[in-house]
Amino acid sequence: MAEKTRYSTEELEEFRAIILEKLDLAKRDYENLKNSLMNKDNDDQDTAPTYKVLEEGANTLAKEETMRLAQRQLKFINDLQAALVRIENGTYGICRETGKLIPKERLRAVPHATLSIEAKQQKKR
Repeated sequence: MAEKTRYSTEELEEFRAIILEKLDLAKRDYENLKNSLMNKDNDDQDTAPTYKVLEEGANTLAKEETMRLAQRQLKFINDLQAALVRIENGTYGICRETGKLIPKERLRAVPHATLSIEAKQQKKR
């Protein structure tokens, strides 16, 4: 029996559903992070200058961390959208290094994967 080189339409539809669900959740998370960054809820309570400096430093660190999370979330959204494009053009689930099919288990866990575990491990070396 010949080795399978592409996933069937039914299999691709299963992956599409997984991706769309993750994409919806990712977009909501991104919006929450964005809203958190845009929060204008400043309580201009007058506290002692020393505490105010410490508080501002903590706020800056928190804002930077939220920005990093938002950037990661945006990259994840872009990766998921790229996976949908690969489904449309028939290249979804094919490892870009080996040309072999990425196992279904991996795609269910990481639906935007473009490398098989084998290829990913070779890259690390």
